[in-house]
Amino acid sequence: MTSLTRRNLLAGSAAGAAALAASPALAAAPIAGKQAPSIYRYKIGSYELTALYDGTWFRKIDDKFVKNASGAEVDKALADAFLTPGIVPTSFTALLVNTGSKLILIDAGTAGQLGPTTGMMTGALAAAGVEPKAIDTILISHFHPDHINGIKDKDGNKVFPNAEIQVPAPEWAYWMNDATMSAAPEGARPQFLNVRRIFRDIAGETKRFESGKEVAPGITSVAAYGHTPGHTAFAIASGNQSMMVLGDVTNHPWLFARHPQWQGVFDTDGAMAAETRKRMLDRVAADKMLVQGYHFPFPASGYIAKTASGYEVAPVMWQPM
Repeated sequence: MTSLTRRNLLAGSAAGAAALAASPALAAAPIAGKQAPSIYRYKIGSYELTALYDGTWFRKIDDKFVKNASGAEVDKALADAFLTPGIVPTSFTALLVNTGSKLILIDAGTAGQLGPTTGMMTGALAAAGVEPKAIDTILISHFHPDHINGIKDKDGNKVFPNAEIQVPAPEWAYWMNDATMSAAPEGARPQFLNVRRIFRDIAGETKRFESGKEVAPGITSVAAYGHTPGHTAFAIASGNQSMMVLGDVTNHPWLFARHPQWQGVFDTDGAMAAETRKRMLDRVAADKMLVQGYHFPFPASGYIAKTASGYEVAPVMWQPM
């Protein structure tokens, strides 16, 4: 019996291609060259949740991407996850919560400002049968561009014209403070300016909330500071079921869940971010709680298992409604 090897497979593939080339032409669909809009629905109690895929940014990194690990260590972690060293594929998945009476969007997406493979949430909403004007509330976890840019279009108009926007009070206090912007490193200044671009003319209608508060029916804000000064997670509860929307607690899971002590270059306070990460992942692992991570691979939900050195993400299996 012939053993199955990669070489045999490649040889068989080449032979198959040659045979097809020699055969009469057959009717075939053209190669699409792009993905379809992606949504995934699941239930928490009586609430219907819809994951809305907004694309993936293939971020090229250097040896400063993790402050307290070498470039070689990071590249090894990527290779261990069957990813290309030097490139961190960062996906974006917003979450739509239908409580039966309200449509609540958690984070607003990138608006396609991180390259041509991002900005797909408009198509995802259409595939879900939801018009932007139907969104009642937008909950923002923090003010990094990939979470707030989708609030406005390229002309500065509100994408979700009827939505009440709620943001963490400490996040607002940090990013909207002129003195803080003046004292920040020059490389951080564009983020401060971007926050003002999004919120300056809607400041009066933007609601600020404190951690621990119920911000929408069945949704409670949870302090998860460190990634940014006001970074916030959200606990969703309906009936006897619950889940935790982690936001950027782990950022890229194959790096920062497996190596929870690592501090990303994007963390405002790296030590606090790592402490928060361990505390929250310990909590959801102990409770066997369903989680959603904004940068987890789509549909961005699963469970956290504690290991000897860190944590593993166990993605959900597809399930019918």
